[in-house]
Amino acid sequence: MSEQVQNPAEEITEEQLSEILQVRRDKLADLQANGKDPFKVTKYNVDADSENIKANYESFEEKDVSIAGRMIARRIMGKASFCTIQDATGKIQVYVRRDDIGEEEYAAFKKYDIGDILGFEGFVFKTKTEEISVHAKKLTLLSKSLLPLPEKFHGLKDTDTRYRQRYVDLIVNPEVKRNFIIRSQFIKFMRRYLDDRKYIEVETPVLNTIAGGAAARPFITHHNTLDLDMYMRIATELPLKRLIVGGMDRVYEIGRIFRNEGMDPKHNPEFTTVELYEAYADFHDMMDIAEGILSGAAKEILGTYEVEWQGEKLDLTPGWRRLTMVDAVKEYVGIDFGAITDDAEAVKAAEAIGVELAETADKTWGNALYACFDQRVEEKLIQPTFITMYPVEVSPLTKASPEDPRLTERFELFVCHSELANAYSELNDPIDQRARFMKQLELRDRGDDETEMLDEDFLTALEYGMPPTGGMGMGIDRCVMMLTGADTIREVILFPTMKPLD
Repeated sequence: MSEQVQNPAEEITEEQLSEILQVRRDKLADLQANGKDPFKVTKYNVDADSENIKANYESFEEKDVSIAGRMIARRIMGKASFCTIQDATGKIQVYVRRDDIGEEEYAAFKKYDIGDILGFEGFVFKTKTEEISVHAKKLTLLSKSLLPLPEKFHGLKDTDTRYRQRYVDLIVNPEVKRNFIIRSQFIKFMRRYLDDRKYIEVETPVLNTIAGGAAARPFITHHNTLDLDMYMRIATELPLKRLIVGGMDRVYEIGRIFRNEGMDPKHNPEFTTVELYEAYADFHDMMDIAEGILSGAAKEILGTYEVEWQGEKLDLTPGWRRLTMVDAVKEYVGIDFGAITDDAEAVKAAEAIGVELAETADKTWGNALYACFDQRVEEKLIQPTFITMYPVEVSPLTKASPEDPRLTERFELFVCHSELANAYSELNDPIDQRARFMKQLELRDRGDDETEMLDEDFLTALEYGMPPTGGMGMGIDRCVMMLTGADTIREVILFPTMKPLD
């Protein structure tokens, strides 16, 4: 039996699928029995691709080329056929004629399946309909597809299947590759931007005995040789600041972070960040860098400062708004925390507009301010906005403001109600840092398992002396979401975390 073309309105039954799979395996067995096992091909010389041939037809016309790709369509017309192959750069038509490749090879070609990977040697020409094509003089079966691709009329649209089988998604929906090309270009741009400013890229441990540098729930694993539970890192902050202590004045790391928390369109349990630290700088310098990276990347990669994301038209032209949290709450909510000095009054003002503080949070001015911002302001921030001067209660690693000890020199960057970056003038007072760690331990004892752990070695490092330092963390996945217009983080992570089907 041979495979039958399905009516696009019909679905393949399990029985039909089983039959198709058997047919393909029978074809492979026949090839192997005749000494033509495609899986024994170890190399194939490719000297051209579809994109280059089409873009530079004049220089390729009548020239011999060697191309390879997956056959995604075929039209057999007696002694001649047309097929379309898809390579890494796009699609191109191939003209295959019995008189050119031989009767035996042509008969074999007609038995090949959609999805098979083929190599063609031939010359470039245009058909009567002016389609740029390759006229095959020789073909080679390079790999046999034993599973049928989703039929072309429906494609692969189910998002759950797309994310689980990204390899099939890339085959049948090649346009999704754009997101990952932009992702790669963004990371390259970021590296060049920081390298040009004399930053050094470093690597720090993924496995740690303490989960520190962020308020997050870690993944726990076990080291058999040491018989020791270890944590997958939730941030790269503390190791990088140790390097600042050691005299490496400008460092950054692009790496995977792991947090054992919820999943939604903006969160994946493992994600990629860049963290960077610069001695003798502060959070204002970090704002300049954040703006420079994102606006510069948009201009270089997309050719414009104008992007669309989550239904909003965004302007990334340099000169982004910078707004203190107190001013943001005053503007968007109407409460002037700058005029409130009493903790009880601050909490009462928050509760009056329906804002509730976290159960484990102390009833303080700072926590009331942050709760108002978090629950009433963040969702309203569309255009790029730096929110600065965060309460000390929610910034345990940040230097306090000289003007107001209730606040810290910290900012978060919001674009389209999404946080893209977080930065501090880093706390370098080991005595103050120990006191803040102890406060975090109190919260942990109350049941908040996302607070900072006490890191004695980090405190020891600070006691040797860390210069005034600016530091920033930026979520690469969300930045790529903005640049690509993706509405979920799963569209910019090649292999997002998925619950097993069984």
